[in-house]
Amino acid sequence: MVKRSLAFLAMSALVAGAVHAASIAQFISPDSLVLASQGARELASLDGKPVLYCGLAPFNAWASPLVGQGVRSTPAQGMTVSVDARDVSLASLMVRSGWLQPDELDDDVQAAIAEGRGGWACAKAETPFVLMHASVDPKVLAGIALNESAYNGRAWPWTLNVAGRGFFFRSRDDAYGAMRALIAAGRDDFDVGIMQVNWRYHRQRFASPWDALAPATNIHVAEAILNENYSRTHSIAKAIAYYHSANPVPGGAYLARFVRNLNQIQAGL
Repeated sequence: MVKRSLAFLAMSALVAGAVHAASIAQFISPDSLVLASQGARELASLDGKPVLYCGLAPFNAWASPLVGQGVRSTPAQGMTVSVDARDVSLASLMVRSGWLQPDELDDDVQAAIAEGRGGWACAKAETPFVLMHASVDPKVLAGIALNESAYNGRAWPWTLNVAGRGFFFRSRDDAYGAMRALIAAGRDDFDVGIMQVNWRYHRQRFASPWDALAPATNIHVAEAILNENYSRTHSIAKAIAYYHSANPVPGGAYLARFVRNLNQIQAGL
């Protein structure tokens, strides 16, 4: 909260009694910018960690249209900018666009991480799982997710598999709409989310279909299933194979694909 308070105080000092509104003069990084008003300049900060896996240049290119824009500040929203004729929190815009990681991994930042927006685009395959796992090695989770929901080289969160056919959706809302349509039609034989958890057998682990799509929730349920598999078999290999099937033939093939994924992850994917 200290950074937000300093930013608000700096902003207040710039706008209090000023004829001209303050504007963004320069971005130093996703969490640091320079504000200007009538020749006065102040450094302001945003809460969160910069997401710069792709380096600073792509961020600067993304942020360049914001330079020169007027900003306001309120205790509730902090600094705001105008987007589509309405004021939006600058910090929230940074988070949704994939350049800022807040302390709490809410729905917006989970979506940015899992979709690979902004700076997350250049993160390693295991990074989403490092951030959102609870008990299972993130590399193991990443290897399984690449078996389950790989799309253009990354595990994709808005994925359904219906009777062996994968469907990849542009957004969580689109995937949720498809889930609702399936459930309304009396179907429950589908897998959901980044870890492709089977809805028929595991829906009781989720608060709702919407909740099942949340990357962190989906990962935590997958971890619970893997831990239960390990408790029964006392074998990491079987715990992973059984995530797909206890039948040795499809389970073995699944494990072989996982090992290939894991080798790529270990090599720096």
